[in-house]
Amino acid sequence: MRYGAIITAAAVAAATAAIAAAGNGNSEREQLEAQKPPARGIHWAKGQAPKAKPGGSPNLIYHGGPVMTQGAYVEPIFWGPRWADSTFVSDKFTGIATFYQGFGGSSYEATNTEYTDASGMHVGTSVAFGMSHVDLSSPASSGGNNTAPILAEACKAATNLLPDGYYPVYVDTPRGHAGFCAWHSVGTCPNGVTIQFAFFFNLDGDPGCDPEDTSGLHSQGMAALANVSGHELSETLTDQHLDAWYDQKGAENSDKCAWTFGTPLLRFSNRSQWKIQGNWSNRAFDTNSGYPSLSGLNGCIDGGNFK
Repeated sequence: MRYGAIITAAAVAAATAAIAAAGNGNSEREQLEAQKPPARGIHWAKGQAPKAKPGGSPNLIYHGGPVMTQGAYVEPIFWGPRWADSTFVSDKFTGIATFYQGFGGSSYEATNTEYTDASGMHVGTSVAFGMSHVDLSSPASSGGNNTAPILAEACKAATNLLPDGYYPVYVDTPRGHAGFCAWHSVGTCPNGVTIQFAFFFNLDGDPGCDPEDTSGLHSQGMAALANVSGHELSETLTDQHLDAWYDQKGAENSDKCAWTFGTPLLRFSNRSQWKIQGNWSNRAFDTNSGYPSLSGLNGCIDGGNFK
């Protein structure tokens, strides 16, 4: 899903003040920066997505912004006191590391590479895994409804802030009544580096964000995080600064194939296996070589279903 626009360090400061004292004289702009509700292309939980209006081509349109031609460098961040509980952690630490370590060079990652930047350079195939970080402080009470504290956490916790860096923040709090499972965004850290970051709820026992992986290879919560992690990284690769590839209704490549699965299990480059929803391919739709999305359009691919 696409969430908001680029945020700066100044906006983080304004948002922090607004969270602490909302309504205490902050400017309208500061209030907007502080709230930033999900905008368009949201990775909705099952049954939560609004019905798309018919009409026009379903294909993604290039809007002139960058894509990640060098691939991504990844440092996951686990935020919240429950990450100290080995029962809660289960296989998540090892599973998330294995997931990102095998993402690069996989046939699933290749579903993103047809998309290019203004110079014609394609999305890169490399995904480098740095290191994981654990912050046992309590996550921001605004949860996933606010990009600013998630950007601040990524800027604080990561050790190697890079322009092609992707910093997914996994909180220990459940989704509750939120209509979405995860999102990604972009912002500038206090050191001046613009990074990509993402937010993920704890999805243990959450039927609205569960891919229903019956393989037994992962816990339910880990399988759910893997599915939405593939979704958000794919969208980051193809829509790095939220101004590159999305359709006329604002949906990015993964949004358009949410909760549809072409191959039961996808094998990554490190031989780990995952159940992950597909990504939209303009080429597959134009040649009728994909599998159907929830809208019934044959434009979804996952790397294991090419005809």
